[in-house]
Amino acid sequence: MIGIAGAGAFGTALAVSLARDGRPVTLWARNAEAAAAMQSSRENPRLPGVTLPSPLVITGEISQLFACDTVLLATPAQTLRGFLTEHAAGFAGKNLVACCKGIDLDTLTGPTASIADIVPSAIPAMLTGPSFADDIARGLPTGLTLACADADAGKMLQQWLSTSNLRLYTTTDVIGAELGGALKNVIAIGCGVAIGAGLGDSARAALLTRGFAEMQRIADHLGADPTTLTGLSGLGDLALTCTSDLSRNYRYGLALGAGDAFDKGTTVEGAATARAVTKLALDLGLDLPVTAIVAQLAHHEIDAQTALQALLSRPLKEE
Repeated sequence: MIGIAGAGAFGTALAVSLARDGRPVTLWARNAEAAAAMQSSRENPRLPGVTLPSPLVITGEISQLFACDTVLLATPAQTLRGFLTEHAAGFAGKNLVACCKGIDLDTLTGPTASIADIVPSAIPAMLTGPSFADDIARGLPTGLTLACADADAGKMLQQWLSTSNLRLYTTTDVIGAELGGALKNVIAIGCGVAIGAGLGDSARAALLTRGFAEMQRIADHLGADPTTLTGLSGLGDLALTCTSDLSRNYRYGLALGAGDAFDKGTTVEGAATARAVTKLALDLGLDLPVTAIVAQLAHHEIDAQTALQALLSRPLKEE
């Protein structure tokens, strides 16, 4: 039995894809009333026009997740540790697959480290890569990376979680996969700022490229396989997130660059991740100027023009 914690757009989309292939899936929503409404209407307002398949059960009872052997954690990155701490006993011995992309502000580590720390008997894994919830829910072909340090467990999960429209590729490089998924959100904010401020596509291309260099720099320092960053969980996700209006992080950057308001109820993982990675870079003695600028922008410490000037005034050097 497969369970999914988090009935937002992405968690629901994964549940729809798995259940559409006939697999029994339990989708847990924190709000019991919302869960009951979804179970009755067979719709999630966050995915309009998508019918929830009959093998999918939506519940507000966390105990139903504990009956599942494999649980996909589709909760925000910054709340994952609290969620795991609250329910550690129920998740003991499970396959726990993080589907959130970010670096924890307190521990400066990725989601699988939180799983290993709080539920040590669980098998931690990470599902990441270029994907939008609407595409997955509508059955459009999507390639994702499944990262698990235990190669045999990773292959098993690959078989269980692949569907007719989800093609999963495995890797044991969990650090590289986590960093790619987390850092691409930071760079996407920067690219959104460039377009929102009217700086043009050339500026966005430069930010994307130099941001990717920063992703490679920190990944190499932390022992990741450099080829991981050129795969789906790195370059693939970066290209999608930095160029599409469907990306929340990119849209957030657009609003910052244009000086517009942004929906405070929308989770923007890249804002917190930028702060976390800036702190981590300081501890490691790494120079990550794009990430640092995005952290300042996201917390309204500077404006877009000041950020641009700061980047352009950096010393000239070889690429």
